[in-house]
Amino acid sequence: MFIPQMFKAIITTLVLGCTLIGFQALSAEYIAPPPFSKNIDADISRLAQNDEVKPILAGDTEFLTLYSEYISADFRGVVILIPDWQSTPTNNAGINFLRKELNNQGYTSYAMTVPDIDWQAAQDDAAKTISDPVGKNNETANANTKPDTSTQKQPHHADYVEQVNTEVVDNYKLKLVARYKALYQQAAMESENIVVIAQGTSAGVLLEHYAEFSDSRINAFISLSSYLPNTKRNAKLSQITSLVAPALLDIYFATDSNDILMNLKNRQRWVNRNAKFDYRQRQLFGLRDAPQQHARLSKEIDGFLRRLF
Repeated sequence: MFIPQMFKAIITTLVLGCTLIGFQALSAEYIAPPPFSKNIDADISRLAQNDEVKPILAGDTEFLTLYSEYISADFRGVVILIPDWQSTPTNNAGINFLRKELNNQGYTSYAMTVPDIDWQAAQDDAAKTISDPVGKNNETANANTKPDTSTQKQPHHADYVEQVNTEVVDNYKLKLVARYKALYQQAAMESENIVVIAQGTSAGVLLEHYAEFSDSRINAFISLSSYLPNTKRNAKLSQITSLVAPALLDIYFATDSNDILMNLKNRQRWVNRNAKFDYRQRQLFGLRDAPQQHARLSKEIDGFLRRLF
């Protein structure tokens, strides 16, 4: 009895092993999911009206914008709407509402899609540094000249880990500014009065761009909950806010994160120090997607712009 049972167990094991090998041989290769921007472009192309979708070329990269022409008696200018990263130009946090509402106030609007986030940018930068032969030679020379202190562990300060590496933010900034410049050239052909409205991280990197003496000439920049997901750069954003050339309306919400709310007083201090008299700071209460909130947001923006032109 023991021998037949043992023989059956061996046969069962062999059959199971062959089955698993067959499954492995027939298993499909891993296919990476499409980028987030591709899904957004597909949705916009499928759901939006054909006369609203306008592709624009930024270098070798083509991106989509939602175009909406003014419908009031007087034409006041062009508004460029830029959503937060990992967001869409049809989000319900204010961008989609302003895209239509500003048409009633005399503005033609362009709402652009944002580029994808390259989370591997920091690793790619580190790999280039490691593979750099010049860097290796310098490290070897420094190792030969410096005394060996590996056996002595001196007390040192250890920085905490940043939320997002600065290389990732720089990579996003580079791609976003390229799209912004292409869209700015398109808007400049229609009007001399250009207003830029940006959300979140997109607003933060554009503030850095304007502080670097940008060539673009805009009448006003309106930031909605602007911040940078890197702690050190977000702390410097308070000073950068006071150095931008265009008039600035800084809007934030009571429900924003602490990274935004904790730096608002510092922004006001730097604005007073650098005498930026065309800076305004406004707080909105309630939910971002509430209809009453959208009405207050539109009212603040319209009032600010009417004092300028």
